[in-house]
Parts: sequence; structure tokens; C-alpha cells
Amino acid sequence: MEQMQDSMDYRQLVEEAGDAIIASDPQGIIVLWNAAATRIFGFSSNEAIGQNLDIIIPERQRQRHWTGYDASMASGTTRYGTTLLKVPALHKDGQTLSIAFTVSLLKSAGKVTQIVAFVRDETARWSEERELRRRIRALEEAAGPSGGANNV
Repeated sequence: MEQMQDSMDYRQLVEEAGDAIIASDPQGIIVLWNAAATRIFGFSSNEAIGQNLDIIIPERQRQRHWTGYDASMASGTTRYGTTLLKVPALHKDGQTLSIAFTVSLLKSAGKVTQIVAFVRDETARWSEERELRRRIRALEEAAGPSGGANNV
């Protein structure tokens, strides 16, 4: 196992991952942005690295995001390491996305130095689910209160 780890190309692993991998420092400045992040959010790594995470956080979500971010930085813990968080996000063109992600806290000497998010674009799936819910409501309304059963 140790020999395999020595030969693994971690940069290639991050760059080739299908999910976005985004790392930020204690102030929320982006320090890592892989190719999937570019595909999902529209910003190149040159555009994103060095910018604040606010470039992908909708304005109405920012206060809540930063409250949680600062709490994770201070406590060294997060509940989103294994629990999937589903939130809206912003694309470079201003379009709203639906994303799901988990995070890892990178530490040095017991102190969080970076937060890494593993992000998946859920926009298409979320839209499909919303459309299915709409269709179910329409069918239920058409069936009426008896559920469509004949009252004989």
C-alpha cells in the first residue's frame, strides 16, 4: 500500500476527478480549483484562484455560508464531512445552479488551514424532480378528492 501511495499522482487525481474539488484558506480565498469546477461554475482556475468564495455563493446565502464556514474554521469540525449538503450556487454567467457537496478540513498542528469542498452539479436532477412533483400534483388535482375512484 505504501508503495502505491508513493507512486500516485495526486495532482492528476484532483484534476481528473469528475466532481469539482475546491479548496479555500481560512479567509475563504480559493487556493485550489480543478477542471470539474471550471466545467460546473464556468470560471477558469486562473479566474477563480485568489478570489473569495462569494463568486459562487448567491448573495442571499452568503451570511449563512460564512457563519458556518467561520464556525468550522474555529472549531475544527464540520457536520458536512459525511452528510451531503444541497444548496444553490452561482455560475459565472449568473445562472443559479443546484449543487450537492461534502467538505474536508485540512489541518496543521491541530488548526484548520483549508476547507476542501467536493461538489457535484445537481441542477438537472433537481429540475427533473421538480417537474415530476408538478406532474403528480396536476394528476392528483385532476383525480379529485376521491382519488379517481368511482363512487357507485
